[in-house]
Amino acid sequence: MQPIHPLTRTPSESGPDLADAERRQQFEAIYRAAYEPLQRYLRRRTTFDDAEEALDDVLLVLWQKLPALGQNDYLPWCYGVARRTLANRRRSRQRRIRLLDRLTREPTPPEVHEEADLEDYPDLAGAFARLSEPDREILRLWAWEGLEAREIAIVLGTTANAVSLRLSKAKKKLGRLMGGQNPADAGHKGAKKNGEYPS
Repeated sequence: MQPIHPLTRTPSESGPDLADAERRQQFEAIYRAAYEPLQRYLRRRTTFDDAEEALDDVLLVLWQKLPALGQNDYLPWCYGVARRTLANRRRSRQRRIRLLDRLTREPTPPEVHEEADLEDYPDLAGAFARLSEPDREILRLWAWEGLEAREIAIVLGTTANAVSLRLSKAKKKLGRLMGGQNPADAGHKGAKKNGEYPS
């Protein structure tokens, strides 16, 4: 039997939005009937981890759409949501791959907003790790979260102009590190001096 999903917690545990007992009962009934078929559907089409994440997304959409969803057409509707969820995840993965390909080929990172999986790109990961934490954070907000300068300014508590300057400098530093020598190579430009790497 499938586990009870976190969205099926009691109203006292989940706040006033779940106080409607009829909505909760409808969700639980659909959840129990649809969980295993959806899980099988997703696992046949993607990896185990992606299937579990996609299933969580489908159940969240299901909860948000209740009580408008009819009891009789829930399973085809859930399959449709699952199919679109997988398609969106594939598109995101392809955009990530294209971004990382561009980041590894260009001296200065391009102005795109995609999440980067650095584990697959050790050169990029190494260069990124050598940036200061403030530079890494501003690049994360820009590339991973897809935020614009004015939005990053709100997150960091500064101005959009200051963010634009810091972001430009961080991208240039990353570009230099991507095309430069490894600072651990003793006797070369950028080598460790007095126990510290140059900034």
